[in-house]
Amino acid sequence: MTTSRLGFLGIGLAMTIAGWSANRELTTSRPSSDFSSVPKLMHACLITNNVNQLVEFYELILMLKAQKSGEDYAEFRTTVGVLALFSATAQEKYIPGSANAAKNESVILEFEVSDVDEEYARLQRLVKTWVKPPTTQPWGTRSIYFRDPDGNLVDFYASPKAQ
Repeated sequence: MTTSRLGFLGIGLAMTIAGWSANRELTTSRPSSDFSSVPKLMHACLITNNVNQLVEFYELILMLKAQKSGEDYAEFRTTVGVLALFSATAQEKYIPGSANAAKNESVILEFEVSDVDEEYARLQRLVKTWVKPPTTQPWGTRSIYFRDPDGNLVDFYASPKAQ
């Protein structure tokens, strides 16, 4: 799989879309073709106690080399967004009390891939905690769900047309 096959980093995309739909004042106050002033989700950052462990994990599953900035920060640039990893110690130094490492229980990191079953076979030796094997979801996507070493939930999915 090439890096171009990795797609949208969709953290909270469904929640964002639902929020836009629920608040029509936001969605109807601008022309449907004018999204120049809409905030764009460009980065998602995981706070961790072990940057190197997560770098090793994500380099293997994403097949991308991390771009590191010192020992406290690394990022993976996908074709659309960036997954960043930041040390809990540095986070506490810069924004005290703002985050707890490895405590995520509500966000899913979603990566679009071209073939979920192929990825499932490839990831068998890399992933320790599987949440859900390849499954076609009621909304039509095919997904696998697993956890990274910090317990963050990851979804590799393919849209119906990509299968």
